[in-house]
Amino acid sequence: MRPRKAYLLLLLLGLAQLLAVAGAEGPDEDSSNRENAIEDEEEEEEEDDEEEDDLEVKEENGVLVLNDANFDNFVADKDTVLLEFYAPWCGHCKQFAPEYEKIANILKDNDPPIPVAKIDATSASMLASRFDVSGYPTIKILKKGQAVDYEGSRTQEEIVAKVREVSQPDWTPPPEVTLVLTKENFDEVVNDADIILVEFYAPWCGHCKKLAPEYEKAAKELNKRSPPIPLAKVDATAETDLAKRFDVSGYPTLKIFRKGRPFDYNGPREKYGIVDYMIEQSGPPSKEILTLKQVQEFLKDGDDVIIIGVFKGESDPAYQQYQDAANNLREDYKFHHAFSTEIAKFLKVSQGQLVVMQPEKFQSKYEPRSHVMDVQGSTQDSAIKDFVLKYALPLVGHRKASNEAKRYTRRPLVVVYYSVDFSFDYRAATQFWRSKVLEVAKDFPEYTFAIADEEDYAGEVKDLGLSESGEDVNAAILDESGKKFAMEPEEFDSDTLREFVTAFKKGKLKPVIKSQPVPKNNKGPVKVVVGKTFDSIVMDPKKDVLIEFYAPWCGHCKQLEPVYSSLAKKYKGQKGLVIAKMDATANDVPSDRYKVEGFPTIYFAPSGDKKNPVKFEGGDRDLEHLSKFIEEHATKLSRTKEEL
Repeated sequence: MRPRKAYLLLLLLGLAQLLAVAGAEGPDEDSSNRENAIEDEEEEEEEDDEEEDDLEVKEENGVLVLNDANFDNFVADKDTVLLEFYAPWCGHCKQFAPEYEKIANILKDNDPPIPVAKIDATSASMLASRFDVSGYPTIKILKKGQAVDYEGSRTQEEIVAKVREVSQPDWTPPPEVTLVLTKENFDEVVNDADIILVEFYAPWCGHCKKLAPEYEKAAKELNKRSPPIPLAKVDATAETDLAKRFDVSGYPTLKIFRKGRPFDYNGPREKYGIVDYMIEQSGPPSKEILTLKQVQEFLKDGDDVIIIGVFKGESDPAYQQYQDAANNLREDYKFHHAFSTEIAKFLKVSQGQLVVMQPEKFQSKYEPRSHVMDVQGSTQDSAIKDFVLKYALPLVGHRKASNEAKRYTRRPLVVVYYSVDFSFDYRAATQFWRSKVLEVAKDFPEYTFAIADEEDYAGEVKDLGLSESGEDVNAAILDESGKKFAMEPEEFDSDTLREFVTAFKKGKLKPVIKSQPVPKNNKGPVKVVVGKTFDSIVMDPKKDVLIEFYAPWCGHCKQLEPVYSSLAKKYKGQKGLVIAKMDATANDVPSDRYKVEGFPTIYFAPSGDKKNPVKFEGGDRDLEHLSKFIEEHATKLSRTKEEL
């Protein structure tokens, strides 16, 4: 027990005895109150002790233990501190622990001593967030309060050497590898680079601040390559002309430049992701085909569209235009080129032409074997891009998880589900059903047709109500607005599919809507909307509706719930206004005007104009801002005398 606590307890006990003697004949209530007072005092003392324990810096085998409570106080007057952020369950951390204790003992004997500390990042969450800790162990050197990332190996020799280097009085951080661009040097640097990644940022932007250390780490890594791949940044709030020139409307915006020509950056935003992506991007967008056998293998065994440009040589201006077009589409398609007359003859094209064709398994009698385009030095790369996109899909292709996002986004999409397997033993059966689809697809060029494996899309088939259909082959249509239409289960052939597609075209089909059961009691201040009641509640032309789309597992949604309930109670007396919510994970949103890309998403659907809902963006999701949002857009709000 601490001396201070023992002394106070003795004092209180003595006082209690005196009071007991003085009031021996008094009521029991006074005695009880005195005991409670003593207990309260003891609890306060224990809390004080706990706070003191948190602030106290303990030592384990020479390593100091820091946490959210004692960190700032400890490092405030230290020139250099070595920090390890660890997790108790982390195997690498446990393996590193003996080495780290050796480092602590070595640096304790340094002149002057350098403190070595560890922080449990799973409990010191504020520090872990502050220092952007995303993996374990993470080692940082604190120099005059500024964190220096340690990027060497986890060995005693390397870490001690680096810490001693940083601890020198004349040590300064190395200059940033990331280039700083302004209107004065932008064109000179960017036009001269074969490839360069440029970040347009705003100093106040949270996402930019989060990206900054990862971006600099990637810049250091890519600077080591031969030739190096430079990374640069532009303060878009200061360089407004540059931001406008490259259509920068949000932060951070990243663009790849090749000899001054901009291309969108669609890669990751952490060190290794940026490095890998830029290395891939720095390579040629099109690979050269050297032998005829390669082309024949593409046709025989290929699983995707074949794109080959045939040219005279690398100095051919048409080849340069082809490369630019390939750079625009390199993430979605594989481009090839050839300078061989033998390959040109096999493909039945001349030098200076581009051929787009499908592998043999996707070819049919209803479509040309190949599509050919003349490419010259004056041909716009956008024209090449449009040509590739136009003929990238076969009449009936194979939709699967790996190509769905890049190939099958166009709607309406007619999908036929069955056991799709192009391996040797099952190819004939797969092609038998595909041939039935081809007979219909040829007559509806405005629609995209695809086959899909029923097991790969078991969830989609279930949502369509077809998982228990009893049929080997099922079909559905997905339209532009997000609606889904299922073909009534019956024996599949080209005639039944044709009838189904024709009925869709004439608007005679009813969509399948995934929906929870309609609530029996929906009289609460927040109305519950499900897929089946979306049109009757949200799309009611006579009512203003505020609708929140949420996910049950979403933390932000749970945080919003009491605020949203208070909002509904506030406007409960407004008969022309409905405050509603919908679980968007369990219900379909039948209208494409209400796009849900994250949770929570809130829209205001004004009466009389349901096709133009207003999305709540930018403001805090609190009672004040949500109320203001309603007041701004409501058409049916009645005012009380007090408000007027």
